[in-house]
Amino acid sequence: MNHFSFDDTIVAPATASGIAAIAVIRVSGKEAILLCNQIFKGKDLTRQASHTIHFGTIRDGDQIIDEVLVSIFKAPTSFTKEDVVEISCHGSDFIVKRILQLLLKHGARLAKPGEFTQRAFLNGQFDLTQAEAIADLISSDSEASHQAAIHQMRGGFSQQIKKLREQLIYFASLIELELDFGEEDVEFASRHDLQKLVLNIQSVTKDLIESFQLGNVIKNGVPTVIAGKPNAGKSTLLNVLFNEEKAIVSEIPGTTRDVIEDELMIEGIRFRLIDTAGLRHTTDTIEAIGVERTRQKMKQASLILYLFDSTLIDQESLEEELVDIRKLNLPLILVANKTDQLTKVKSIPSWLNSDEIIMISASEKDNIAALKNRMLAMVHAGQLKTGDTLITNVRHYESLRQTYVALDQVLGSINQNRTGDLLALDIRHALRYLGEITGEITTEDLLDTIFSKFCIGK
Repeated sequence: MNHFSFDDTIVAPATASGIAAIAVIRVSGKEAILLCNQIFKGKDLTRQASHTIHFGTIRDGDQIIDEVLVSIFKAPTSFTKEDVVEISCHGSDFIVKRILQLLLKHGARLAKPGEFTQRAFLNGQFDLTQAEAIADLISSDSEASHQAAIHQMRGGFSQQIKKLREQLIYFASLIELELDFGEEDVEFASRHDLQKLVLNIQSVTKDLIESFQLGNVIKNGVPTVIAGKPNAGKSTLLNVLFNEEKAIVSEIPGTTRDVIEDELMIEGIRFRLIDTAGLRHTTDTIEAIGVERTRQKMKQASLILYLFDSTLIDQESLEEELVDIRKLNLPLILVANKTDQLTKVKSIPSWLNSDEIIMISASEKDNIAALKNRMLAMVHAGQLKTGDTLITNVRHYESLRQTYVALDQVLGSINQNRTGDLLALDIRHALRYLGEITGEITTEDLLDTIFSKFCIGK
């Protein structure tokens, strides 16, 4: 079993592998500058100022490996708050490998996943939520996910949690002070004021907990199944939404026999659209497998678009089709398709003019914008405002939920006039869960789990 020390000097590529114009190799630790100086031919790096860049060559003895730029960041004004060197070389996997081998030979070790960020956290560069936001920022793929990560990385969420925690700590300290004067029956902490504070913290906590639904959507996207009978126009709708031929369109029912998945961005929200086989009883073995996969995908979805042919169905028949789908208790948008054909033969039935139904013509690309707006509304995307704190992390969500429960216990203790020692214990439970969010209270196992999800060079 390998035993790692945070006193080691670590090295890892900071850029992805593959052919590119440049690659960056990051080195951090008390020996970072000295080690790099041993393989660098140019200026003496040990004599250079922080935040400077130097041109030279990396050499293995007399052999030139590459011409490079070396950036120096001295402690404590670096990302890790240690001495850091970043070597910018040509983007060849062979060159990167040779430079890494040289640094390892001279005493560095390969960094664990996320170890640079973990060192930055342990050295007080930022708290745990900000560290996690760095990973979210790297993986952000939309304006909304980018803004949520930036807000968290700049400490918006952390400040809220710290403020709540400081207020609770103040009351906990007053109550514990009362215990020192137990025989004198004094009350330093007003139970009325404490109750008022706990209710306020619960209100803030509840808002944060409820924001997770939208935060999770922004971070992970919305699994959205397009379902309906064969030949309702599901594949045509998919092609219109993506503005390209994603699926085969045919008048022959049952053309789509498997699921087709792709991602659609609507105003910064990512929808993972899934076009499925038409729902019907069939003797075709392959199509039957596709229908069963459709049912499985619907159970895993966060949103269902149920498409139906408005020219071939009445309200009673539609409700019969929806019986099993409504049992899933998932957000559902009813989409009446082929309305262009409907208006040619008869007037639009009054039951179609329902708030629950969006009327479109996929073939004519009519009213598609209204469908997209309804999709956004169903995931509450309209609630997103610039600067809002959104919970996008399951770990934060669970800690906040436990905090809320612990605060309920505090209120119970106040209402039942429990002794100060029991009340202080309840408050400490709430403080522990809040502290776990920002890393003020943590364990080595928790840190290893969090940072192991980072890429190697971060």
